[in-house]
Amino acid sequence: MSGERVADGLPVRTAAAVAAEIDPGTVLGVSGFGSVGYPKAVPLALADREDAADLDLTVVSGGNVGREIDATLMATGAITRRYPYQGTEEANARVNDGRLAFHDRHASAMADELLYGRLPSPDVAVVEAVAVGDGWLAPSTSLGHTPAVVEAADRLVVEVNEAQPRELEQLHDVYRPATPPAREPIPVASTGERIGDTRVRFDPGTLEAVVRTDHPDGTYEFREPTADDRALAANLADFLADELDRNPALRDALHLQFGVGSVGNAAALALDDLAVGDRDIAYFGEVIQDSVLDLLDEDRLAAASATSLALSSDGQARLFDDLDRYAEQVVLRPADVSNAPGPIRRFGVVAVNAAVEADLTGHVNSTHLRGTRMVNGLGGSGDYTRNALVSCIALPSTAAGGDISRIVPMATHVDHTEHDADVLVTEQGFADLRGLSPRERARAVIPVAHPDFRPKLKAYLERGLERGGHTPHDIDTALDEL
Repeated sequence: MSGERVADGLPVRTAAAVAAEIDPGTVLGVSGFGSVGYPKAVPLALADREDAADLDLTVVSGGNVGREIDATLMATGAITRRYPYQGTEEANARVNDGRLAFHDRHASAMADELLYGRLPSPDVAVVEAVAVGDGWLAPSTSLGHTPAVVEAADRLVVEVNEAQPRELEQLHDVYRPATPPAREPIPVASTGERIGDTRVRFDPGTLEAVVRTDHPDGTYEFREPTADDRALAANLADFLADELDRNPALRDALHLQFGVGSVGNAAALALDDLAVGDRDIAYFGEVIQDSVLDLLDEDRLAAASATSLALSSDGQARLFDDLDRYAEQVVLRPADVSNAPGPIRRFGVVAVNAAVEADLTGHVNSTHLRGTRMVNGLGGSGDYTRNALVSCIALPSTAAGGDISRIVPMATHVDHTEHDADVLVTEQGFADLRGLSPRERARAVIPVAHPDFRPKLKAYLERGLERGGHTPHDIDTALDEL
């Protein structure tokens, strides 16, 4: 994959020159997913414009992007509408006070929504690559919805980032589903199989500029596991051990997905205590973090498939230093493949995702505090929660130093319904909710709450039972503080 970064004859320009030609009201499509692989130079140049506050930009990405867009450019007031994810303090503040119109979307659906009219199509796409040629670009540390953003946009700007290894191209597997109704099933038959191209193709006539950059991605910092993290991991391992014994779909292989951060670390820790016999283990998910690299290095995983590399500085260095070896097992796919219902169901993925809170009947809130204040976007958790063979929601039982229960009578906002979340796991235990009525669910959930809050939850359930109905709730007190 070595060679020139920018093919001869392409229009190389400065970021400032490109930014100067972006008109107010532009719908700006950008690459990026998991806070990596996004453009840096053009957004910073836009932030430097004297009229930045009047730009009235709509920004569309594949997933989470970095601070250059959702903090620096956001703070100028240039962005007034955002799809489909954000997670910075600056963006959250603007969402919650109404300065930023934000619309949360499932990651798997974004490509179709951009291409077929459900969301605004980008006027200009600004995407990061490690190389660009005549009608092609090689993505960097994420793929996300870059292919769809490029296809949907009238104009294309490619930032070629020389801080990213040229060899990243070999990780990518760019497969584009056909347009409905001629769309066929995604033909990926195993986690490590490649079914597409290493490059994103585009109409050469749309390329307006190539911007050379040398600006590394930000990296994640993962805290050391706490005692509660380890207890949660042990409970998850206990559940998985039971499930491996009873579920015939897991007889030969275990396909896992887990969210980034402490939940992902807990899932990886759970594997340390899990006897899987001669089963193959594979990762089919959305982001690859350090714990996935650890499992690959320990020969615990057959392959890892995702759409983004959400790594710490050490993890990123490890990957970059040995890209040829990791490329034998790591595949980055477009998010409308990595998160698509078909492969998730085909492989029988066991999904483990985080939450803000869960309630007594199994409704899950992943995005809002007290039902109103957004803390982050939904991302792809809904894709896996809805379509997984087994969907686990893993969360600490308390927040705010133990002052607030994260197991609540009624969720103040619902991202994943009781019909989709199968198992709740906390450091207190696990509750398998499959096949249970609402009353039975409530009785199963209370034991995974923190002991300090169980009496109030039991009292709430008793009041709900007294009121009657299929689902036991005391609506008058449902949202009272625990």
